[in-house]
Amino acid sequence: MSIKVPSDQNKTNGAASEREKLEKRIAQLCRFIGRSPWVFHVNSGSCNGCDIEIIAALTPRYDAERFGVKLVGSPRHADVLLVTGPVTDQSLERVKLVYEQTPDPKIVIAVGACPTGGSVFYESPFTNAPLSNVIPVDVYVPGCPPRPEAILHGVVLALEKLAKILKGEVPEGEE
Repeated sequence: MSIKVPSDQNKTNGAASEREKLEKRIAQLCRFIGRSPWVFHVNSGSCNGCDIEIIAALTPRYDAERFGVKLVGSPRHADVLLVTGPVTDQSLERVKLVYEQTPDPKIVIAVGACPTGGSVFYESPFTNAPLSNVIPVDVYVPGCPPRPEAILHGVVLALEKLAKILKGEVPEGEE
């Protein structure tokens, strides 16, 4: 059984959609870097809204895995850290440990409003937001929760920075 799509629904008026542009840019960057970017996700006390959107970016609709962007089970295998949540006191040491275990060069992406600026947990005595107070952050993806497209755009920015680091244009740890 096949589904027929009316021809007027396939038109993009000659311009590539934002999603197609992101897909092309990720593919170019992965070819330049010479390997697929592997991502380790760190939940530092979030409500799981951002976590659900990260998983949505990996599902067939957005399909970041076709470019090799995939979640790994250990920070020792990761190129990119995706951090969600306001960094609670309980998760503070774990976040630092995961950062130290990730091999260089590494890129840190703060996903959501909580690690970016604290969101509703701003100035809470039990959180350590923003994330940049704990570990260096390379890319911020704002939103509560951010859309999968925004997360993929953050991955593109992270891969661009990783490419610059590998070329020697940007020393590690600088923005």
